[in-house]
Amino acid sequence: MTLPEPIAVTLFVTRILEQLGVVYFIGGSLASAVQGAARATVDADVVADLRPEHVAPFVHALGDAFYFDMDTIRTAVSTRGSFNLIHLKTMFKVDVFVNKGRPFDRAQLDRRVQQGLVADAGAEHSAYIASPEDTILAKLDWHRLGGEVSDRQWRDVIAVLKVQGARLDERYLATWAAQLGVEALLARAMAEAKRTQ
Repeated sequence: MTLPEPIAVTLFVTRILEQLGVVYFIGGSLASAVQGAARATVDADVVADLRPEHVAPFVHALGDAFYFDMDTIRTAVSTRGSFNLIHLKTMFKVDVFVNKGRPFDRAQLDRRVQQGLVADAGAEHSAYIASPEDTILAKLDWHRLGGEVSDRQWRDVIAVLKVQGARLDERYLATWAAQLGVEALLARAMAEAKRTQ
C-alpha cells in the first residue's frame, strides 16, 4: 500500500519514537482528520515525552531526511517547548511538542489510542493518536487561545463531534472543558453538531 506522503512522513517520525521507548501521540489536524472529516493538512502535530537522553539517538535516527536545528531540539526538551522537523523530499513539517507534564497533558498521554492512519491500513500503518475527546478539547483550547477566530479549528471540532457521536465520553469532556476554561465553547459546539447532523 502506497501511503500519502504526510502519513508516511509522520509514521517515519513516530516509528523512531517507538523504537526509543518514547510515549507520544499524534494530535491536531491529523488526529481530527482520522476521527472526523478528512482534510488536507500542511503539518502534523506530535506530543512526545522526550527526555535529554533521547535527543542524540532521535537525531541520529532522523538521518539526513529532515531539516532540523539541534540546539532548538535540545532547548525544547529541556524547557518542555516545541521544535519542528521538515522532511526535505516533501517539505512536510512535523511539529513536535514536548510533554509539559500538566494534568491535561498526562491525561492525553494516558488515553491515547492506537489506530490506523488510513482506511484499510494494517497494523504497520498505525500509530498512537489522541483520543477523540482529547482532540476536541485541545482544539477548543487552541481556538480559545487564538481569539476564537479559527474557522478551521472549529470545523474540525464539529466534524469529530458528529462522527464520534454517542461514543464520546461526555463526562470526561465536561470535566476537562471546565478545567481548561472551554465549557461554553464545548456546549456551543455540541449544540451545533446536533443541529447540523
